[in-house]
Amino acid sequence: MAQQPLDLVFRALGDPTRRAVLHQLSRGDAAVSQLRTPFAMALPSFLQHLRVLEDAGLVRSRKRGRVRTYALRPETLSAASGWLEQQRALWQRRLDQLDAYLLSLKKEN
Repeated sequence: MAQQPLDLVFRALGDPTRRAVLHQLSRGDAAVSQLRTPFAMALPSFLQHLRVLEDAGLVRSRKRGRVRTYALRPETLSAASGWLEQQRALWQRRLDQLDAYLLSLKKEN
């Protein structure tokens, strides 16, 4: 079963290594070797993290010669942020309704 794009984004964001990579890329494009430096892991394991980020649409890569460079795709984060904002607004309305109901019960007693 294929995962929905939003599912892929949240799966990718669920890992601290991948979030750290996104933080690094927020400062600018970087080669795999630069991105991997802070992490004590084998290259194949690190490349799997990059693949998950790319599959989710959070980063894009390009290869020049022997160097593969990654860049952030902020529009994908914006879409996830929009979904979270919709959920926040929905729950805020529900909590406001609950608050109003509880206040009405308190006034009745």
